[in-house]
Amino acid sequence: MLGNKEIMAQNIKLYMAQNNVNATELCKALGIKQNTFSDWVNAKTYPRIDKIELMANYFGISKADLVESSVRCFSLSDKEKQIIELYRQADALDKRAVDRILKYVDFFGGHDNG
Repeated sequence: MLGNKEIMAQNIKLYMAQNNVNATELCKALGIKQNTFSDWVNAKTYPRIDKIELMANYFGISKADLVESSVRCFSLSDKEKQIIELYRQADALDKRAVDRILKYVDFFGGHDNG
């Protein structure tokens, strides 16, 4: 199980990657020393709440998104795995057909209307 510092480090790296920002850019934008930031992303230290809020605002997320584990564990059935594999192997036309079906199902709330 990951500790708080490790979770924070993991989440900072995740949001940096999602926002295509490097440590130098982030530190400059937030006015944070690079060696302090390095300690956060290497799980050596944990940022103060004001710095967590600063990062959350920068990324447009909640503080909880930075401090809580975002790992969601679930398993797929064999049938679900098979469907995913077939979709991956499908050509573009078939994928578009599946996408249209999924939009249709989503539009009607996933209920059988028949």
